[in-house]
Amino acid sequence: MDALDPIALARIQFAANMTFHILFPTISIAMGWVLFYFKIRHTTSRATHWMDAYQFWVKIFALTFALGVVSGITMSFQFGTNWPGYMVKVGNVAGPLLAYEVLTAFFLEATMLGIMLFGRHRVSERVHTIATFLVAAGTTASAFWILALNSWMHTPAGFVMVDGVAHVTSWWEVIFNPSFPYRLAHMLLASGLTVSFLLAGISAFRWLRRDHGPEVMAGLRTGLAVAACLIPVQIWVGDMHGVNTLHHQPAKIAAMEGIWKTENGVPAVLFGLPDAASQSNQYEIAIPKLASLYLTHSWDGEVKGIDAFGDKHPPVAPVFFAFRLMVGVGLLMLATSWTGVWQLRRWGAPRPWLARLLVGTTFIGWVGLIAGWYVTEIGRQPWLVQGVLTVAEAASTVPPTAIAATLVMYLLLYAVLIVSYISVVFYMARKASTPTQPTDRRRETQHA
Repeated sequence: MDALDPIALARIQFAANMTFHILFPTISIAMGWVLFYFKIRHTTSRATHWMDAYQFWVKIFALTFALGVVSGITMSFQFGTNWPGYMVKVGNVAGPLLAYEVLTAFFLEATMLGIMLFGRHRVSERVHTIATFLVAAGTTASAFWILALNSWMHTPAGFVMVDGVAHVTSWWEVIFNPSFPYRLAHMLLASGLTVSFLLAGISAFRWLRRDHGPEVMAGLRTGLAVAACLIPVQIWVGDMHGVNTLHHQPAKIAAMEGIWKTENGVPAVLFGLPDAASQSNQYEIAIPKLASLYLTHSWDGEVKGIDAFGDKHPPVAPVFFAFRLMVGVGLLMLATSWTGVWQLRRWGAPRPWLARLLVGTTFIGWVGLIAGWYVTEIGRQPWLVQGVLTVAEAASTVPPTAIAATLVMYLLLYAVLIVSYISVVFYMARKASTPTQPTDRRRETQHA
């Protein structure tokens, strides 16, 4: 065990923690706004099924929020245990941004969440609606500050180095660094898509169990409609984000596209097996000059390859495959959501095959999210803060045996929690779809 690389183990451990943690805030961010939408629809229409939908999904929100908080605390410990050099060198930037997130977002969410969950019959409808809005706003504010810090790590700005330590010269430039607008928009849209397919998938699951009430159809229509609207916007934002990345992190683009040599008129590699030894893609299938077109908006535009960065470039294979998985998930979301909207408009309900597909894609947003996150974070290697601090410089001297032991513990715990979370969500859907009083269900449907 002592022969293991402690830096590699620390990276794997942080990746495991981050992979698990990010799943839950991604749902919380957009789910807060969905709940606010349900509440507004109930308030304006007085239709009971909108409040029924609210009451069902707020339970899932609460469960998700709790897991996000717990996993976030665990992840933050690793800054001190595994990456002490990070705070030593850039703590003047990272510390305040993390504090702003806690002071302006987390406290707001935690305070208003109590009213949102337990206060509906203890406060007025207006106060309860305001509490729901503030929880949604708090989750978005939390994303704002975390992504401001993460974006700064990719495109640092607004600071100077004094005696090897970063000192802020402009908080405006730190927060609104060159990649922040694209990264924030990309993440918020990813959150919306993740929740849209969660809504559609769970609603389709209930529909297949012959629960065709207005509450279920409201969730299904909302999920499919939001997904159908957001996915084209996400594709457009992703393209702009790619152009921004080409300018600020060209090594990441080279890895994403599988470009080994700098040249003009670079092809778009649809498939290949990146081979670092030969600096080429085996079994490559590519479209000539297409990558130059969508990256530089010119058929003959120059794109730097891996050969332009010496040893300061990310591993190509994981970034290459993760990028293609992310794009594939996006195309599947596009086809599924548009087909679903069309079927609902034509027949008023999904065909059984589509409902089963929606159930199967309930958590597909997580797949696309993790793939995109790996592209972002692995694509930054070997830097922790681009051009300022490498991963090796920030790593601690914790014995590899200790890191390996805690890594195994984390992986086992996270596997159990993920399975438990998904099981509980579907259990709640089954329980909600069990008609205890059919006459009440018919009366509710007639009322709606």
